[in-house]
Amino acid sequence: MITMEEDNTLRQRMLAAGVLLLLVVLGGTFGYWGLSRSYLPADQQWSLGDCAYMTAISITTVGYGEVIQVSRVPYGRLLTVVIIFAGLGVAVYFASALTAFVVEGEFQQLRKRRRMKQQMAKVSGHIIVCGIGTSGLHVVTELLASRWQVVCVDSSEERVRRVHDLPGGANVPCILGDATADEVLKEAGIDRARGVIASLSSDKENLFVVISARQLNPQLKIVAKGVDIGVSEKLRRAGADVVVTPAYIGGIRMVSEMVRPHVTEFLDIMLRDKDKNLRIEEVNLPPDSPLVGKLLSEARIRETTDLLIVAVRTSAGGPFVYNPGPQLRLAGGNSLIVLGGTSSVQKLRQAVGHVFAQPRQDPSTPTSGPAPQETEPE
Repeated sequence: MITMEEDNTLRQRMLAAGVLLLLVVLGGTFGYWGLSRSYLPADQQWSLGDCAYMTAISITTVGYGEVIQVSRVPYGRLLTVVIIFAGLGVAVYFASALTAFVVEGEFQQLRKRRRMKQQMAKVSGHIIVCGIGTSGLHVVTELLASRWQVVCVDSSEERVRRVHDLPGGANVPCILGDATADEVLKEAGIDRARGVIASLSSDKENLFVVISARQLNPQLKIVAKGVDIGVSEKLRRAGADVVVTPAYIGGIRMVSEMVRPHVTEFLDIMLRDKDKNLRIEEVNLPPDSPLVGKLLSEARIRETTDLLIVAVRTSAGGPFVYNPGPQLRLAGGNSLIVLGGTSSVQKLRQAVGHVFAQPRQDPSTPTSGPAPQETEPE
């Protein structure tokens, strides 16, 4: 796929070549016409049509013979020589620009496809975002801010370009194709992915993505967007782990703005602060973690990572312990719900020794750990 800059460069070359060719044609036409008006009697002067025709056959060197007798006027042959050489140069440049516009475009697409395939072969533990429209673009933005490896799938080249314009999005692998097709999902590395987010514009398309993704990789975590609230149960039966309905969340948000505006503002600022990059994240504790068996006070998580432990989930599907005290004993399988910067979260993930999935690598803070969970404002 050609980038916007490359496409603009090719178009500018085509435009410049066309303008130069037009200038040569106009210059030759009015040059012949001006010479005839200056040196020939009124009844023998050359028409603009004949002058234009003479200019055209001079530029193309077709050799039809002189339509007008250029030797009858001073500088006529000199003008013809100038037109021939200038026209040949401009014609060659125009032809090369046209060829580049067609051939280089195909070459760039082929080269970028090969580069993307090489990049995709090295990707694992990533999150595939199917559909990067209004909702999907926000999903990608948040995943990039949280430093996760993302692969995008969309059928629109324009939407793919928007991803590359995001901060940190220049190197995001993007598959240009139909996300409901198994071949496209396989190209996106679904067999090595950690999860899939189906954020296409229709429930039907999201349903197809969920079914295909679940069949291709039963271990995936699948989050689907439900445009219609009534389709949520169908998406779950098809294999979605979580269904997010923008209409429902929008209603909850409006109520929150009315009855708890400061909480909503706090969460908004936390998500939008580019300097601190605060998030509410989760960190899973594997059975062999060095923190297993220690009291929360002994783990010294707050002192070493500056993270606030908001809650602890004792097991998958188990109850939450909110605002846990220092005497809480950590056990394998616990999920720590923490509030803090993304770099601090990554530091904690390294400390617990969890290597199930690899977050998106940052040159200054190489990390590994499970995927963060986005918290909706209540």
